[in-house]
Order: sequence, then structure tokens, then C-alpha cells
Amino acid sequence: MTALDSHGGDVDFDQIVGKLHTADFNRVVNSPWYRDAVYERFSDAEYQRRFTATQERMSSLGLDVLIACGGPNHWSWGSGMRWLSGYWEWHGVSAYVVVPPSGEPVLVPGPGGAHREAIRRLTPLSDVRQSRRGKHADIIAGLIKDWGLADGTVGISFVDPVYEDYLPVNQQRRLEEELPEATFRFVGDFFHDLVHVKSPEEIACVRKAGELMDQAMYAMIAAAHPGVTEYQLAAAATNAVLQGGGQMDFAIIGATPMDDPAMIFGNPWPSARELQRGDIIINEIACGYNGYSVQIGTPVCIGEPPSWIRTFFEDIILPGFDLMADQLRPGKTWEDVRRAGTFFREKGYDGRPLHLHCLDFISHMPHVMWDHVSAGEHEMELVPGIATMLEPTVITPDGLLGIFFGRSFVITEDGHDQVTRFPHELIVV
Repeated sequence: MTALDSHGGDVDFDQIVGKLHTADFNRVVNSPWYRDAVYERFSDAEYQRRFTATQERMSSLGLDVLIACGGPNHWSWGSGMRWLSGYWEWHGVSAYVVVPPSGEPVLVPGPGGAHREAIRRLTPLSDVRQSRRGKHADIIAGLIKDWGLADGTVGISFVDPVYEDYLPVNQQRRLEEELPEATFRFVGDFFHDLVHVKSPEEIACVRKAGELMDQAMYAMIAAAHPGVTEYQLAAAATNAVLQGGGQMDFAIIGATPMDDPAMIFGNPWPSARELQRGDIIINEIACGYNGYSVQIGTPVCIGEPPSWIRTFFEDIILPGFDLMADQLRPGKTWEDVRRAGTFFREKGYDGRPLHLHCLDFISHMPHVMWDHVSAGEHEMELVPGIATMLEPTVITPDGLLGIFFGRSFVITEDGHDQVTRFPHELIVV
């Protein structure tokens, strides 16, 4: 058996064959397992661009090391960890990419054994350290010591940039114990400025996700008939995404009678309620491809809708949506988009507070709200390469029916491209 290294306790495959049933299994490295696996990766040049951009930002902030966090939760979608490694953690709260001031970063995911050997095949990073069953901080501290930076400044980014969650407290405490001379700085949403405007390779993934999202909508509609449950609609949409090599993010799907509605937004947890003739299905679904997500939502009627619902959709929702979409082009501001959305209020309708959000990896600021814009001063103007989701939910004056209508866009040099190309129609099945 090889000598244990100071971080992962690795054991070479050739020296553990015949002993894979032991606890040493989690320490195995350099196996031939999964050698035929095929994963789509970004180019080496794209990853080098990301490493360089990260290290330049570290230098500008006075950081010697960055711990880039990212977990499986919706708002994270892997965050900076995934951006640098191509890996998506579904075992724990977070996985970590440790970034030195120069050279290649190191990935510290949760699992070892066969899981780590598969991770090695999908990530562009050559150094993948297993966490020793959650001892991430020990592994990270060992790396920082080896780099001679134990007394340096260590930045820690958000796991979740929306709820502003950082790494677990036990990991933070262990880092402080192992690196008593280091200075730790919480650097928050470190990666936003690096991903808000996307590269051509990133935009290609956004477009691919848009294709899958359209297929998910068609699949959901094909499944929609009396007797089918809300969760079966979600299953149909999810299957379409997985069949196309994507990853489902969420399916918000609910139905309510058109002649007696009581729903202003789809159900975030699709229930066992069975569809009935005369229902309207309110939905918002989201999926991703290679770490980049899009969303879509369009109302679906089971049977011919009453005239007031068709009028609501065709005379209020679509014209207001089109007015806002027309502002999605370079040189315009998010405030221009918000002002266009006052159409709904002027017509006497209510709505959810959110009209639009951008897409870093998943939902992210800037936000265009009903009555204000949330954005940094430097990002108020629309520029090419931004991905965004325009999603007004327009609510009837009595507050009983809301129709979510949303499509994902990429801002281009001469305007915008709607990457979810599903028709702008009131669907009747």
C-alpha cells in the first residue's frame, strides 16, 4: 500500500485490487473505471479563460486563495464551484474548488471511491481530492499549507448567492483551527461579475437548454387530459429534459377550474389533484444544460376557455409582454423594461412583484419588479451576452386568477433572441 498523502489518504488502484471491500475503497485513485464515459465539456480555452478571470479578480481583491463553493440547491445550481469544475454536487451541502493565485485549481467534492473516479472523468481539473466523509476543511487547509499560504488571505464565496448562505459552520471552524494565522474574508457573490455576461460557449448551452425547455412544454401538453395528476405533468416534462441530456431544475404546475379559479401562480409542489375538463393549468418549468438554465411558462386550457379568459390572455397578457420584450436590446435599461410593464396596472390588473430576472446560472439579479429595479449601478444597461427570463404574472382585479407567462431571452448585438421558442398562444387541449 502506498504511503498516505497529507490530504486525501489516496491509495493507488494497483495496490488495492483484492481489497476493495475494505474501508480503503474510498481512497482509491488511478483506476481504469469509467474510461469509456462521455461527457460534454467546455473547451480548454474556455476553462482557462475562467481560471484567469477568477485569479485576476482574486488579485484585485487582495486574495491569496479563493474557496469557491457550490451546492445542489436550486438557487446555487453549483455556483462558482461548478463554473470552475463542471461538477455538480448532489451528496452534501456544498463541494469546493480551491483556487491558488496561479495555476490550476483543485476540486474537493464529497464522495470518494467509484464516485470520485467518475468525477475525474467529467471535470477538466486534474486534481480531485475526496473529502474523507465530509472533512472538506481538512483537505482545503492541507492544500493551502502546501502552497505556502497558511498566513495568507483566504476568500470564501457564497454557496447560495440568493439566500446569501456560506459554507457550513463546522467547515469554517475547522479552517480557522487548521489555519490560525490566515485571514478569512467572506467575498459573497464573487462570480456574478464573471458570469452575468456570457461567453459564446456559455450562450450555446443556454440555447441548448432552451430547446430542451420547449420539448418539456410539448411533452407536458401531450400528457394533459382529464384524470392525469399535476405531478404526472411534471414527470412528463422532466422525462423530456432528461431524454435530451439536460437536467431538470423545477416544475411548478397547478390546475384550477376556469369557471371558479383560485390560483394566481402554479403549484411549487405539483399535487395529486386530477385534471378535469374546464381546468386551466398554470405553470413555470425550468431546466439546464451543462450548468446553464432557462425557464418557460404558458397557460394550458383543458377544453375551450370562457371568452373572458381568452380576452384576458390576448388583450392584456400578450400585449403587455410584447411591450416589455421590445425593450430587451442593447442600449436600453432595466428601468425601460419596468416602465413598459406598467401597461398591466394601467389596464386595472394586479400582479406578482417580479416581472423579470436575469440568469447567471439560474435566477439572479438584476430584477425588474412591479414598482422598482434591483441592479448594481454598473449593470443597469442591457448589453449583449446577458441571459434573462421575462415572466410577468398578471392577476385579475379580484385576485382569484393569475396567469404566468414567461420566456427566456439572450441579449444580442442587434436586439434579442428568444431561446425558448414555444409559440405565444393560449393552448387548448
